[in-house]
Amino acid sequence: MSTAYFVTGTDTGVGKTLVSCALLRAFVAQGKKALGMKPIAAGCQVVAEGMDCEDVERLMAAGNVAAPRAGVNPYAFQPAIAPHIAAAQAGVEISLERIAEAFARLNGLADVVVVEGVGGWRVPLNDREDTADMARRLGLPVILVVGMRLGCLSHALLTAQAIEASGLRLAGWVANRIDPLMPAFEENLQALESRLVVPLLGVLPYSATPDADSASQYLHTDRLA
Repeated sequence: MSTAYFVTGTDTGVGKTLVSCALLRAFVAQGKKALGMKPIAAGCQVVAEGMDCEDVERLMAAGNVAAPRAGVNPYAFQPAIAPHIAAAQAGVEISLERIAEAFARLNGLADVVVVEGVGGWRVPLNDREDTADMARRLGLPVILVVGMRLGCLSHALLTAQAIEASGLRLAGWVANRIDPLMPAFEENLQALESRLVVPLLGVLPYSATPDADSASQYLHTDRLA
């Protein structure tokens, strides 16, 4: 029976793709068939074949199961802006049903599917729905990536609270040290550990050139709740 997780973050730019790829590499190292999905990508480049999205390329490279790009990434937009705005500019509406259908096909190909969200937990996707609705439609346990920097405590705790309010299970969280000069890092980490009553899956050290293989060494997928 396949397993799947939805990766969200405390904000944009906190390392969701890095953590998603690291999780995939960790599952591959365990001998599992692992596949990544990024339902919505922005900031893509127009190429002859369509859209070239760096995050999608990284996810596809991190797994070990071949899958159609259209299934891995149903929606790709050129502007690096909020997805509902990018979609409106492109003259399309993001459909959760289309995403759910693509996920169902991928889920039949692998032992583990890692679905990376877009932006933070409540980023709008269309006039009615947001990222939380997408995660709820897929019905997946959530992994929260906390970008460790000033202000992360409130962002992390509010996001965890919102995930639980959505009726989804928070399966674990990852502390990603995106600010190497963050004051009182250990104290902030301890504050989150004592307040987030789910497993800490790992602490990723700061790196100017992060890569999934190195990051996967700091993750403990056996702690997933």
